[in-house]
Amino acid sequence: MNDTELLAERFEEHRGHLEAVAHRMLGSPAEAEDVVQEAWLRLGRAHPGEIGNLGGWLTTVTGRICLDQLRSRTARREQPMDETFVPDPVIRPLPRTDPEQEALHADSVSVALLVVLDRLEPDERLAFVLHDMFAVPFDDIAPVVERSAAATRQLASRARRRVRDATPPSEPDLGRQREALDAFMAAARGGDFEALVAVLHPDVVLRADAGALVRGAAGSRTLRGAKAVAESALMFARYTATARTVLVNDGMGLVSTAGGRIRSVVSVTVAGGRITGMYILADPERLGRLEVPDDAA
Repeated sequence: MNDTELLAERFEEHRGHLEAVAHRMLGSPAEAEDVVQEAWLRLGRAHPGEIGNLGGWLTTVTGRICLDQLRSRTARREQPMDETFVPDPVIRPLPRTDPEQEALHADSVSVALLVVLDRLEPDERLAFVLHDMFAVPFDDIAPVVERSAAATRQLASRARRRVRDATPPSEPDLGRQREALDAFMAAARGGDFEALVAVLHPDVVLRADAGALVRGAAGSRTLRGAKAVAESALMFARYTATARTVLVNDGMGLVSTAGGRIRSVVSVTVAGGRITGMYILADPERLGRLEVPDDAA
């Protein structure tokens, strides 16, 4: 094995970790893969023999690439991010054995958390993701954000408070999540408004991201409150009647398909047996880049 092959083998040992970092930073699995590929190219231009901690070096390089992309997004954005934005989901079929174990072994993060992370400033997001999620020391993060270690610690602390305050409570048990989701779907298909309201938290929030081109009732929107969300569920019940239950990121969700293409993906948060948040991606352009799970076609 030559030096290049050996380096590639060592890099592959870190790929999963790097993709996890990039996904949390950018919210898109596809963009995460591109970032990791760029990290590999930068490693090839470096002097690998002089790198003492390859994993740490790759993590900070990946973080730096992601930070540059986030700053570029912010610079291009003429208005604050629309509150209807829903990140690209990771869709997997339900396992035939134990969905709890499947979720435990899946390196994923909830759609709800990604929505909150998208509200952070780029430097805050980097400090929070690298330190709080991947235990990277502040001394290693500080040069990336061009701040002192103390100032970087403050970035992470501020981000931590914002994440804590904005992330909806969520039931981690997949079985309980599915009970709530099944009850919601049964009520929607049966046209039972009262049953829908009963399974929704009074302060439930629905985000529907249909992209920039879809208008009218099917366009992007944010709804708050059980009655408003229940009314919307009844309005669109005929479109979701054939939706299949899948794993969306780290929890239960739904995927609707037609003609072998995905029409919508729904992720939920559940607390106390009731749905507290619904995140719907219905943007045809972004959905066109997703693969239909084998058992959801």
